[in-house]
Amino acid sequence: MKGKSKTILSAIWRLIWKSALWFFILSIGSVILFRWLPVPLTPLMLIRCLEQKTDGKAMKLKKNWVGFDKISPDLQLAVVCSEDQNFLKHRGFDYEAIDRAMDYNDTHKRKRGASTISQQTAKNVFLWPGRSWVRKGFEVYFTFLIETFWSKERILTVYLNVIEMGNGVYGAEASSHEFFKKNANALSKYEAASIAAVLPNPLKFSAAHPDLFVQSRRAWILNQMALWGGVLDFHPDEK
Repeated sequence: MKGKSKTILSAIWRLIWKSALWFFILSIGSVILFRWLPVPLTPLMLIRCLEQKTDGKAMKLKKNWVGFDKISPDLQLAVVCSEDQNFLKHRGFDYEAIDRAMDYNDTHKRKRGASTISQQTAKNVFLWPGRSWVRKGFEVYFTFLIETFWSKERILTVYLNVIEMGNGVYGAEASSHEFFKKNANALSKYEAASIAAVLPNPLKFSAAHPDLFVQSRRAWILNQMALWGGVLDFHPDEK
């Protein structure tokens, strides 16, 4: 009996070991692959399509991958000012923002997050929506990987191509056509700030028809962009 138990435990251990090994191989391999190749689909895109189908609605999936130079510098700056002003400085995690969020959440029922653009990119490309500790652990792992293998420019490029920006609308190019009938590289500061303003809840808010909350947030983003004083500098050491 003991010998049989040891055999079963040994088989289980080998299965766990092989599964973990393949996970590391596939996860690292996919991160390296997407360093150069466009991300074709994300888990969230598939989930939204299933939700639309379940609700009896027509499936809507608008996305159009474009390179970094095809995205308005104003939109690049707007989302950094809106979502993660330390994006160019941190290595994936903004510990000061995490501390502030923890202090805020200790005294408020409505919780505040502190996810960086890197974390949001890792979550959107490789993971599923949710707030469990397991998913958060995978998010930390994939954030570390993309910060290791990708440049900041690449992280922002992927983010701006896969982020949900409306109902069935993903990425800068698709949202620019959906809301402003133009290419992403032709967006004005005002339009860029409008798109960035809806990111906290793109299914509730509209960049084309902003309510008072979006208008207020857009004004704040425009002010932050002005205070920034110019476009994002990804290579300050080269000057």
